[in-house]
Amino acid sequence: MSEVDENKLAAMRLEEKASPPGDPGTATTPPTATAEEPEKKLSKNALKKLAKNKGKKKEKPTWGEPKQNNKDKTNSKKASSAISSLPKPEFVNTTPKGNKKDLSSTPMADAYHPAAVEAAWQDWWEASGFYSCDPKEAEGKSPEEKFVMVIPPPNVTGSLHLGHALTAAVEDTLTRWHRMKGHATLYVPGTDHAGIATQSVVEKMIMKESNQTRHDLGREKFIEKVWEWKAEYGNRITTQLRRLGSSVDWSRERFTMDHMCSKAVIEAFNRFHEDGLLYRAERLGNWSCALKSAISDIEVDYIDLDGRTYLEVKTHKGNPNDAKGRYEFGVLTSFAYPVEDSSEQLIVATTRLETMLGDTAVAIHPEDERYKHLHGKFVIHPFNGRRIPIVCDEKLVDMSFGTGAVKITPAHDPNDYECGKRHNLEFITILGPDGSINHNGSQFEGMMRYDARIAVEEALKEKGLYKGKEPNKMRLGLCSRSGDILEPMITPQWYVNCDGMAKRSTDAVRKGELKILPAEHEKTWFQWLDNIRDWCVSRQLWWGHQIPAWFATKKGEEGVLKTDMKNNDRWVVARNEEDAFAKAVNLLGCSKDEIILERDEDVLDTWFSSGLFPFSVMGWPDNTNDFKAFYPTSLLETGLDILFFWVARMVMMGLQLTDTLPFHTVYLHAMVRDKDGRKMSKSLGNVIDPLEVINGCTLETLLAKLDAGNLPAKEIARAKKDQQADFPDGIPECGSDALRFGLLAYTVQGRDVNLDMKRVVGYRMFCNKLWNATRFALQFVSDFQPTPNILEELMSSGKMAIRDKFMISRLMACSETVNDCFASYKFGDAQHAAYSYWMNDVCDVFLELIKPVVYDKSDENKANRWAAQATLWIAIEAGLRILHPMMPFVTEELWHRLPGRGTLGGAEPKSIMLAEFPECNSAYRNFECEESMEATMKIIRACRSLRQQYNIGNKVLTHFFVKVASGQPEDAAKSQTDDIKTLGKASAVDINLDEESIPKSVGIVVVDEQMTVLMDIKGLVDYAAEIKKLEKQLTKTTNPMQQLEDKMAAPGYEDNVSEEVKTSNQERLDGLKKKATDIEEAIANFKNLAEVEESG
Repeated sequence: MSEVDENKLAAMRLEEKASPPGDPGTATTPPTATAEEPEKKLSKNALKKLAKNKGKKKEKPTWGEPKQNNKDKTNSKKASSAISSLPKPEFVNTTPKGNKKDLSSTPMADAYHPAAVEAAWQDWWEASGFYSCDPKEAEGKSPEEKFVMVIPPPNVTGSLHLGHALTAAVEDTLTRWHRMKGHATLYVPGTDHAGIATQSVVEKMIMKESNQTRHDLGREKFIEKVWEWKAEYGNRITTQLRRLGSSVDWSRERFTMDHMCSKAVIEAFNRFHEDGLLYRAERLGNWSCALKSAISDIEVDYIDLDGRTYLEVKTHKGNPNDAKGRYEFGVLTSFAYPVEDSSEQLIVATTRLETMLGDTAVAIHPEDERYKHLHGKFVIHPFNGRRIPIVCDEKLVDMSFGTGAVKITPAHDPNDYECGKRHNLEFITILGPDGSINHNGSQFEGMMRYDARIAVEEALKEKGLYKGKEPNKMRLGLCSRSGDILEPMITPQWYVNCDGMAKRSTDAVRKGELKILPAEHEKTWFQWLDNIRDWCVSRQLWWGHQIPAWFATKKGEEGVLKTDMKNNDRWVVARNEEDAFAKAVNLLGCSKDEIILERDEDVLDTWFSSGLFPFSVMGWPDNTNDFKAFYPTSLLETGLDILFFWVARMVMMGLQLTDTLPFHTVYLHAMVRDKDGRKMSKSLGNVIDPLEVINGCTLETLLAKLDAGNLPAKEIARAKKDQQADFPDGIPECGSDALRFGLLAYTVQGRDVNLDMKRVVGYRMFCNKLWNATRFALQFVSDFQPTPNILEELMSSGKMAIRDKFMISRLMACSETVNDCFASYKFGDAQHAAYSYWMNDVCDVFLELIKPVVYDKSDENKANRWAAQATLWIAIEAGLRILHPMMPFVTEELWHRLPGRGTLGGAEPKSIMLAEFPECNSAYRNFECEESMEATMKIIRACRSLRQQYNIGNKVLTHFFVKVASGQPEDAAKSQTDDIKTLGKASAVDINLDEESIPKSVGIVVVDEQMTVLMDIKGLVDYAAEIKKLEKQLTKTTNPMQQLEDKMAAPGYEDNVSEEVKTSNQERLDGLKKKATDIEEAIANFKNLAEVEESG
């Protein structure tokens, strides 16, 4: 070997290796321009990398995509441009609605266009009844042979965002997989009536249209308006679900206010009452002044204030003392109560000064020496003269805190409420439903609560009772529905005792009867349910399920008021008015004609009907065929954020009302956040409609949507800046398949999803790769006729080459991995396995290897050609079935375009969604062939690396020499020499030739300790030209390097330059020195190679 061979360039010592699975930039990360490029002259900047194996170029398969610059792989703008630049013919869907798309008359497009591919399939699937399931067929099957799931019903008021799209992608992937496994499969859609949200939307609408309130219309007319609104605007979600390809049974679509669900709600309310779990009581609870309704504890959001904070209150006109109209929170205000018949004052403090209008006691500690003389005495309220007792309460009062005296407002504070019950105090409510001060507020009556706070402070100052205020940490409870600051209020409400139901629910998890995945969320489950409170189920709204309870009185009876809790026994719970009359007759002991019934105006909490959803949609309480066949369901898949809001209630209500768990597994997918980790929220302006990704959306439209919202100007500016950076050209049309596939790539159990939309957009290019690869492969099998048992025929034919056995083995491996991942809810891993199969095994290896085999139509090659065609057809067809649950549209289209479709006998499925999902046949796994192909691909990558290093043109074939260890590596190389020639673009490949037979002028790549690849470069490289370019590059490097060295050596540099700048300069100098050294080494090695060639 020559001296140059012994020294070897550093670049030639490194094998060009593919990144391992899971690495950033590998198959898990979609390319934004996946087509491999033709070889071309290295740029000047790349020449310096020639000797260090840094310049990497890829071979161009003829089936690749339109040419893209490599930088597109990390540049979303160029990726978007690449997508938009694909030739896009104007598409018109000519398929009649519900008909199957006729592909026989439609030539396959040169590139993938989502709108054309996804058109018509959804309508055909629905019309064909593929989504439905016969209850008679399902009833006889075991739980393992059935898959039943209900959709988490989204609010009818809204539209789906990308978080919902992830839910849809996960759920439909599972549904389609189970359907292809031959299971009795049912996926039930529905929407939630969303009481508070819907009422709010319609109230705003009628105010805008006719300047009327709901009270102006009256309840009946208002409800009619809501139903009209639902009919006109409530189908946006169903449109989105259809576009996403969700294979729900639309014939079973439910709405939580429809007849079937309403019947279940009435029955559940009555059964809870009959079981002694439901009752009406007056107690302190959370009141939303904005909604004028009670809300439950779990509908409360909290914010912590570190001290004095000014907040906007939307239900108020604004604080005149603040330039922005905000109100003051986070302060502790002190004031004095005059002691009766004394000049003494008792000082108390509060963060809610207006509540002093409802004070009915001042509490002190019985052992506090400062106040023992006040035991049994009174203070006088400064505004209404009310005598307020001084009570001793060791449970409430901390002597060491403040003055040791505590004002007590039993009707407006949870702690004071308990104190009031202990001391039998008066409970005085000072607020009306809207948060204004009522008749108990003296001269402050009619003021809104925080305006009253300001006025009370001023009035106390006038009376000399104000003692000052100071910043104070505090927590504010906010209504999760309206954002309003909540008030503790005593109101009569309906409650459900959940203790027994909660225990059964926790026991089910502890015993393993109910699985929660990921298991780490079991802790939250136990924490909530082990400490559950009674559930307030009534809401002071009009839209919703009106509570089936009637207040009964006798005609002519006076003084029996439903607002008086003394008459609580007059409430009759019934299934209908006739039933209520019958119960009232028994209760009052009189005839029906003498009775007046008044139905409760309140409605039930929206979560009440949602909690019944798994069985109400099946017809419960009736024992319908659907209920017998499909209940209990199999799985509940949803987001972590509603684990208690919805999931726990379904479990509790299912156990109580059906004595059965409504499902055996709960899978909680991660929360979807934006790329910065922020929750997707309209208030942040970072919500993206799935249809904007599917159809594409201009930047102008995205920005206009922000302007049309109600974000503050500062937030609008930030959101616009983010969108302009992320989508300078808008969001390109990606289609549903790319969106679903991209979202699934993010699903890692237990982690929140920081969703970078640019990465999702990149999967649009994978769809194009899939399309082009299949289109190219169809040329190879155009004269091939598959049979119903083609796989078995191929495997027993004895005609398979190593490459064929390798391909089938990789298909089996992918099938096994994807099945296992779906079964364990590892959707990201399943997506990666399918992606890698297509990109690596099918496209990068097998399609390239079989080109010369398929092109050779000689009689001698007939067996090899048939085996290659059969293997390719199987690999493509089964690969499409593997992808189908994740990418339904493009796989259906490509599957129908395969040769032989419609000729495979009576058992041939009509649709890919009804085809059998591929299973792994372990007998077809061939690890020996996989190892052989792995060794062969190492050699091929080394060949490609050498060609790229020496800038060998595509049409120039080169002579390679492979040195490889004896045994399996040598056997692999010799048995696959033709494959190495095909992919390595070789004129000849010699294995383990003796040293004397190898030319001196060679380039070398040391693959590993067992393998070295050499390439004869004589006459292929213009050394003088390359050296000249490198010398020019060296000059451009050494000049700035010298300037920087001079700068760093200048007097005063060490003393006057910051450490940060010195570190930066040193790093830059080191980089320039290394760059110069690399170029010098490359020049020296080129000179050596030139000398070797000349001497030869």
